[in-house]
Amino acid sequence: MADLLIVDDDEDILEALAELLASEGHHVCVAHDGIEGLKCLDAEHVDLILLDVEMPRLTGPEMAYEIFVRDAGNERIPIVLLSGKLGLDSVAKAIGTPYFVPKPSSADQLCASIERALTERTPPHPSLPAPDAHAGA
Repeated sequence: MADLLIVDDDEDILEALAELLASEGHHVCVAHDGIEGLKCLDAEHVDLILLDVEMPRLTGPEMAYEIFVRDAGNERIPIVLLSGKLGLDSVAKAIGTPYFVPKPSSADQLCASIERALTERTPPHPSLPAPDAHAGA
């Protein structure tokens, strides 16, 4: 299967996602915010990033922008955005990812989005110079 990085500040969601995706055969790395997420990317090979939008220290959009700016190969990794806030589609558009899943969603919906992203492998293409993490999400 695939090597996945899950970045979410909600411990319960992080644990549930990690358990679900490991049971699907994926190798899972977890991070509690964008700063930890960037450190994981420096240390691990990752095929896909599941990224929460609102987190302390470094938000999901800020982490995505950092990945893009670093231009170290990780900017080619597909990102699936996760959020329970309204406006998730506009945040996904700003980051340039076609993959986003509202919280809560079913395990089937999440797994289908992950499989789609792993099959298509569309990297993000940011449309804004620096995303505003609080705009709509």
